[in-house]
Amino acid sequence: MRDVARLAGVSVKTVSNVVNDFPHVKGTTRDRVLAAIAELGYQMNFSARNLSRGTTGMIALAVPELSLPYFAELSDAVIAAAADRGYTVLIEQTGGVRERELEVLASERRRMTDGLIFSPIGLRPADAARLEVDYPIVLLGERALHGSVHHVAMANAAGARAVAEHLLERGRRRIAIIGSFDERGPSAGSLRTRGFLAALEDAGIRHDPARTGEALRWSRTTGAAAMRQVLDRGVGIDAVFGLNDVLALGAMRVLHERGLRVPEDVAVAGFDDIEDGCFARPSLTTVQPGRAEIARTAVDLLVEGLAGEVPAAGPGGEERVAEFALLVRESSG
Repeated sequence: MRDVARLAGVSVKTVSNVVNDFPHVKGTTRDRVLAAIAELGYQMNFSARNLSRGTTGMIALAVPELSLPYFAELSDAVIAAAADRGYTVLIEQTGGVRERELEVLASERRRMTDGLIFSPIGLRPADAARLEVDYPIVLLGERALHGSVHHVAMANAAGARAVAEHLLERGRRRIAIIGSFDERGPSAGSLRTRGFLAALEDAGIRHDPARTGEALRWSRTTGAAAMRQVLDRGVGIDAVFGLNDVLALGAMRVLHERGLRVPEDVAVAGFDDIEDGCFARPSLTTVQPGRAEIARTAVDLLVEGLAGEVPAAGPGGEERVAEFALLVRESSG
């Protein structure tokens, strides 16, 4: 830094002000310093800068499973949103296991990051006190768990209702639901099922439980197995709603194997708008849950909490719900 200062004809403090992007440096002075940095190939020691600021420049993101396309694409969106705010993201995978989720909260690794964006599915309401941590935290998903912690969610019930209404408008009445859920607390599965069944009930249609294919773990493989369950029961179907896109894609494969045409014989829809759904044949009707908005909102709440612009936590933890959109594609006709 002294070499840069000497070449630019300024003080070391001025160079520091430029590299830290302080606004009060004159434009001509800033240009001289930047030119000197380029000429000398100077690289800033970010570790030393962050140490002096008492920050790491990193935030953590803890998600259940990166092999699931939704969480992989969400992670990508969080990385992009964090980069826009000048942060790097450290990703941890919990497997959705309660013990590992609790370990994420208490780990010494939290000293490596300035805050945590956390998507828990194993924690229960009884674990709420464990969220009272000494660093900024934002929750993602269906379980708010603690009123003082900021929470960003998707419109699961409303999105699923929109799918049901769309299928009903297409004249479908014998609709299978592919996927199930842990009934010990609110979850994407329970909320999506509730919203979907409410729309059927409003239309005067009773869902036959024989048309539900169980799959606690959501993947193409379990979606295919659940679809076989339903078809093997001999109940007629004219549509399928997968509680997420990978379940729907697995189901669609089995429909093809059984000689059922999509959408002519059976319409299919999913939820999450993963990229694979766009390139399936036929392309998959789905709910776009506002993934980019969820990522951006979570990062903004965390960073603003770090800067003191909003409380990192407190009696009024903010609840944000992202806007969704129904994307009608080939699979539903």
